[in-house]
Amino acid sequence: MRANGIAYDTGFLKNGASSWDDFDADVVRRELTIIRDDLHCTAVQLVGGVPERLEIAGRLAAELGLEVWFSPYPLDLTVDELHELFTDCAERAERIRRTGAEVVFVAGAELSVMVQGFADGAALEQRLGWLLGDPADRPARLAKVSERLNDFFREAVRTIRKAFGGKVTYAAIQFERVDWDLFDFTTLELIRSAAVADVFREGVRTLTQQDKPVVITGFGTATWRGAGDVAPRSMEIVENDEHGRPIRLNGVYERDEPGQAHYLTELLEIFEDEGVDSAFVYLFALRTHPHRPDGDPRDDLDLAGGGIVKVLEGRSGTTYPGLLWEPKAAFHAVAERYRIQD
Repeated sequence: MRANGIAYDTGFLKNGASSWDDFDADVVRRELTIIRDDLHCTAVQLVGGVPERLEIAGRLAAELGLEVWFSPYPLDLTVDELHELFTDCAERAERIRRTGAEVVFVAGAELSVMVQGFADGAALEQRLGWLLGDPADRPARLAKVSERLNDFFREAVRTIRKAFGGKVTYAAIQFERVDWDLFDFTTLELIRSAAVADVFREGVRTLTQQDKPVVITGFGTATWRGAGDVAPRSMEIVENDEHGRPIRLNGVYERDEPGQAHYLTELLEIFEDEGVDSAFVYLFALRTHPHRPDGDPRDDLDLAGGGIVKVLEGRSGTTYPGLLWEPKAAFHAVAERYRIQD
């Protein structure tokens, strides 16, 4: 592949709360250095809901020579708020690009589900319910969503390109019929479950036979046994508080780090074999899902997380002293795969 990447969370915003409470630029710099040197990544997809953090992380990644995929990830915004966010972020991404860095602007991900205005419903659950409702009417609903998305992008991409001189894309769900003529890459959140495993490789091959380069984002799985079979729903084994933050697992699950590692290795091999331009493993660390090996097994939120490192509470790891995490088996598997591809 041209670019070996990983997603890096700078802080998702949901109900006013951030997925990274104590964002620290020094920690970001050190982790991005590990991503470059030890994971052998050549690109990083910076995701999050705070434009200032994306710019800080983007500048640090650029200084390290990484290709920067500047990816604002909005949750529950309105269409007007989305335009404002993308305009702000496009200007920030352009400032980084003008330093000489390679920067790609990603105009959101999974917008039909994650924000208001495309699928009917003010809340995520309502939008999903509308999209997945009566199967007989589903094609018409999906067509309506795609029409609304493309109407939005015709204006939004024009505005983004006025501020940003680099390449632009959007991380789509497969059912979203995006007008890819508006973008420089065809980018899909493409996750393999057991239900599509027998046709997954062929599907990737079909995608890459088009003229536009194909990028795969958002692929990964949680760390419990059997998670890969139900991806992309493998993270849905948690109970949340009233603010949407995870508090415990909904049952007892068996840790399976080798399974997560094997899943990612297989997908990366498929993407490489079938001519994918770039791939971004999801994700480096999910700080809302700490590893709690002692006590009630339902408290070990890391099992529900797709991070390739396990986040620790109140203590440093030993592999990288001073950082509050330890690599999982998936960390080493991704590093080896990307080392081979260098």
